[in-house]
This record gives sequence, structure tokens and C-alpha cells, in this order.
Amino acid sequence: MLGRRDYVKCLTKPFKLLVNSLRVRSIQFFISSSIMLITITAMLFVGLMLYSRFNKSAEQNAIISTRQVIDQVNLNLDYYLRSMMEISDSLNNLIYYKKDIDEKKLIEQMDVILDTRKDIVSLNIFTKDGRIVVGSPSYKMKKDADLIRQDWFSVPVNEPANLYFSSPHVQNIFESQHSWVVSLSREITFYKDNVKEQGVLLVDMNFSALDQLCQKARLGKKGYIYLVDSSSNIVYHPQQQLINAGLKTENVDEVMKHISGIYFDKFNGQNRLITIQSVNFSRWRIVGIAYIDEIVTTKKEMGVFIGWTFLFGTLFVIFISAFISAKISKPIKELEKSMKMVEEGMLDISISVKGEAEVAKLAGTFKMMLTRIRYLMDQIVLEQESKRKAEFEVLQAQINPHFLYNTLNSVIRMVESGKKEDAIIMITSLSKLFRISISRGKNIITIQEELEHAGHYLTIQSIRYKNKFRFEIEAQKETLQCKTVKLILQPLIENAIYHGIEYMVDEGFIKVSSEVSNGKLLLQVSDNGMGMRQEILENILSIRPEGREGKGVGVKNVHERIQLCYGKDYGLEFLSEVDVGTTVKIWLPYEGEDIAGEVCNAEDLKIS
Repeated sequence: MLGRRDYVKCLTKPFKLLVNSLRVRSIQFFISSSIMLITITAMLFVGLMLYSRFNKSAEQNAIISTRQVIDQVNLNLDYYLRSMMEISDSLNNLIYYKKDIDEKKLIEQMDVILDTRKDIVSLNIFTKDGRIVVGSPSYKMKKDADLIRQDWFSVPVNEPANLYFSSPHVQNIFESQHSWVVSLSREITFYKDNVKEQGVLLVDMNFSALDQLCQKARLGKKGYIYLVDSSSNIVYHPQQQLINAGLKTENVDEVMKHISGIYFDKFNGQNRLITIQSVNFSRWRIVGIAYIDEIVTTKKEMGVFIGWTFLFGTLFVIFISAFISAKISKPIKELEKSMKMVEEGMLDISISVKGEAEVAKLAGTFKMMLTRIRYLMDQIVLEQESKRKAEFEVLQAQINPHFLYNTLNSVIRMVESGKKEDAIIMITSLSKLFRISISRGKNIITIQEELEHAGHYLTIQSIRYKNKFRFEIEAQKETLQCKTVKLILQPLIENAIYHGIEYMVDEGFIKVSSEVSNGKLLLQVSDNGMGMRQEILENILSIRPEGREGKGVGVKNVHERIQLCYGKDYGLEFLSEVDVGTTVKIWLPYEGEDIAGEVCNAEDLKIS
């Protein structure tokens, strides 16, 4: 038998394993967390699948039960409307086939129908011009009654082959009868004084009978059904008074888009199941409204059950994973000592760990990792050297002796010829150009500074080439404070002038712009110059072109500097067509908010 101390030790052992596994930097923690993550993820996946499947089944059952209720209501309405049609058919046959029947016998027949069908308010026959022929009960028509404008009269006259069921209305053509009715009307042929005439047979049904048929249909505690006609008028609604008072609304417009079927919608903040069926012999539609949170009554119970199961399962997995990870990590701890030596910077050590096959494989993998680290460190050194070389080339490009010499010669010629204002502009632009080029030793400047540098360069070249070309600079304001590697526009503008515009007969045009496109910062240099052939365009980034005035930085250097600083996803993109022009796109990372901003021009950038 276990003693008290052994019993306590057995109880506390799982807790000690759990505490040890919570050491975030230990191998045991990673093993136990992996086991927990996989198991809990599987449990969560299975739980969600069961929960989703249960919800779908519940929704399908709700759809089936809703359809059954709608079908029953439709069947009742079908039976009721069919009986009304049979009454109208019998009267129509009686009038049409028995030409010698007099009004007295016809009224007697109508009275018999009214005595047997208490849901019928009145039966009347009218001429085509709106005069009453016979009716039961015998009501006196109002003098100002205008039958021709009422739907129940005009539709049968215009569509003689169809029966017409009207929306609920107050029958107000008689002086002593103002019942709330639904009218069934049809075009008939009768004989009066042996003369064949066309007219309208009207059967007024008591609306309360229709109300009773629909009232019994319930879709849960809150669900209901209502009827709507083809003109978006509500024929029946259990809360008709609230609708008339403007205290309740229905999404009838959406219902009218569906002839029949089932769909889900969200109305007044509640998810609803909408079921629509067309009513036979009429232009009505039955609309069933069922509330999802009500018909799926066991949804929360299932969720609670799955939640408790997931909680207890998670606790069980935590203790089991802590126990298993402790057993697995025990032989690996010998390897930990060697790893600590690596942490101290001793990357050239020789690791020799004896143990299980898994531990030996782990040691070999660790050796490979150290080799890879040493290789990557060598690569970093090479990249740093390349970066320093690129920075050195940038410093060389900052002050191009040939460009400075030609510019100063141009200034001297301007002064000698009396063009002092052009000389002042050129010297001012040259000084600002060098100021931005130096940038206090910084290699990263703002887009605004880069555009100003390009503007000053274009100003100088425009004057040197005696206005052989025009230029334009535009920038979205949200791009101006973004950062970029400096002096990436000048080499591209230089190529546009020397290789695109210099030999043109017509006036050249260079446009420089900055904007945000597809979440990236886009600089563009476009010209209307000579363009490039396709073979040159395909290889332009694989060679280093020579400038006409000195070595220059070259487009390849610009492309490499951008990728060295920002990665392979950025750099230059060329579009060109011979005798049309060239566009160079410079893609850079954009760290601001990607929003549409205002566009500023060269004057806003303070470029003279």
C-alpha cells in the first residue's frame, strides 16, 4: 500500500511536469505546446464541424417545417378561391346558357348562394359601361360611384379571359354597404331584352374569412405569414393595423424579386428565413417569415455542450502533453550544454553528442545549422561590401566633373551674352542641386528632396539645350515625405535627354511624377523621345550602359541600389516604343496610408 508521502507525490507530479513545461525557452515547452496545439486544433475543428453540421440540420428542419405550414395555407387558400371560382362559374353558366332566365329567378339563385355561403357579402352583375343589372342583396348604388376606375372592374374588361382577385378594400359603391371585402370579378356575356351584352360579374368575399384561414398559421412564437399581390400591395398581414399606422414595415420590395422559393435576409437587425409561394388562380404570393434564432432552439444548448467538452478536453491534453514532453526532452538536455556554448559565440565548436537516434539526428541538424549560419554571415559581409561600393558610386555621381564643367561654361556664355537672369537661374539650380546631392552625408532622403533635385537638374539641362524640351513634375502630396534612396531619378532623366530627346527634330517633353499604386510608391520618368528597340529593352538591366559624359551611375546601378536597400520586390520597370517614347517606373515601398491625395506640381515643390 502507498504511504501518505507517496500518495501526495503521485498527485503533485503532474503539476511539477506542467510547471517545468511552462519554461518558455525550454525544448520541453515547444514539444508540449506543439502537442497541445495539434490536439486542441483537432478538437476545435471536430467541434466546429459538429456544430456546423448540427446548425445546418436544424436549419433544414426549420425550412421543411416552414414549407409544410406554407403548403397548408396555400392548400386552404386554393380550396377557398376555387370554391369562389366555382360559384362564379355556376352563375356564368346559368346566365350564358339559359337565355330565357329572368332577373327574378337569377336573384333567387343568388339568394340561395348567399344563404349557404355566409362568407360571401354580395353578388352583382354590371354592364360594360358601369351600370348595375342585377344584384343580391339589392343595394342602391351611389350616384358618384365610378366603377370604371376600380381594378376589379377594369381588369376583367381589359383581360376578359382571366379571373381577377383584388386586394382587400372597402366596397364603397353602394349607399348602405361598406364591408371590408376581397373581390372576385370576371367578364361575362348575358342577354337583356334578347340583346347580347358584355358585362362584369362581381363576387364580394368577406375579408374575415380570408383572415381566419391565415391567422391559424404560425411559424414559431414570432413567425407569421402574410399575402402580397403583384402590385406590391399587402393583401393580408396579422399586424395590418401597425403597418397602416407606420409602426411596422415589411421588406416587400425584396419579396417582389422572387416568384417562389426560399432565401435568408436580415431585416431590422434580425436574421429571417423567407419562404415564398404563389397562390393558384390569383396574383397573390404567400410570404412566410420565420426567425432563425427562434426556430433553431437547441443551437445554444449544443454550443454549451461542445464548449464544456472542449474545456475538459483541453485540460486533459495539457497534462498529458506535459508528461509526454518531459519524457521526450530528457535525452535532449545533454545537447543543451553544447547549445549554450554556441550562444556565447563559439560557432567553430565540434559537437559530439551520444544518445538515441533522434538525438543524434538533432545534433547533425544543429551542425548543419551552424554551417548555414557561417555561410549566411559571409553572405552578409559580401552584401555589406556591395552596399558600400554602391554608396561610393553614388558619391562619385553626386559631382560629375563633366556636367559641372559644361554647366559653368554655359553660365559664362550667358553672362557674356547678357542673359543674366538665365545665368542666375542656372547657378541657383546648380547650387541647390549640389546641396541636395550632398544631403549632409545621408543616403536616404525624402521624395520631395529627390523631386526637387530632379527639377533643378532638368532646369539646368533645359537652359543648356536652349529649351529643346519641356518638363513637368507632379506628385501626390501623401508621397512627398516618403523615404527613398537618393539620386535615382537623375540617371534616368540623363538617359531620357541623351538617348531619347537630343536627336529629335520636334520639341521634347519629360514628365516626372510620384504616386501610390497597388500599395507601393511609384516614381515615373516619361519622355516622348526616340524610344528603344525590343532587344535593348529586354537586356537593359543586365548590362551597365556608358554615359556620354563620364561613366554615370547607369540604370543597372540604380536598380541594384534599390533592390539592395528594399529587396527583390522593388526596382525599375521599362516601357518603350520606337519613335513614341520611353517610360521608366521606379517601384519603392510605401509606408504611409494608401489614400487618394491632392496632386502638387513643380511650383509647389519649390522648383524654379
